[in-house]
Amino acid sequence: MERYVAFLRGMNLGNRRIKNDELRRCLEMLDLADVGCFRASGNAIFGSEGVDAEELTGRIEAGLAKSLGYEVPVFLRGAAELRAMAAHEPFERSVLAASKGKVQVVLLERKPAAADRKEALALSSKDDRLAIDGRELYWLPRGGMSESELDLKTIGAALGQHTIRTKGTIDQIAAKYFAD
Repeated sequence: MERYVAFLRGMNLGNRRIKNDELRRCLEMLDLADVGCFRASGNAIFGSEGVDAEELTGRIEAGLAKSLGYEVPVFLRGAAELRAMAAHEPFERSVLAASKGKVQVVLLERKPAAADRKEALALSSKDDRLAIDGRELYWLPRGGMSESELDLKTIGAALGQHTIRTKGTIDQIAAKYFAD
């Protein structure tokens, strides 16, 4: 059985509130196994057999839309992908030490084309450092995200729909659910 994590966009924002128990039940109704939720921010861990990732993503999106009454974009990663994200260190230690911000992981639907990648990385600055690896954009803001001047709309226009988690969250999910 393959293990996955589904990063759900827009959960528990504004009027959208769902408790982890309800989210777990919604996902279990989709025949997903050993469903667990990490924090109340739309991180679901589960097992599934015999389905490719694209089909599984579509099934989860359709099932959640039916259960919740609104669309929920899903960014699915398998065990190997999640371990690679946790192991990846996109910024030098000296850069990390000089920053008051936390590394953010912008999860993308697809690996960006060269031109889109170049457009997004052109927004990098000494205050907002950016790096891309596969389907993830790593972002180190100098301070808090709300203090950043990074234009996330331009990032979205270049790289497509996305959701964001801290690298710490990625690391914790990897350690708790995907340790070798």
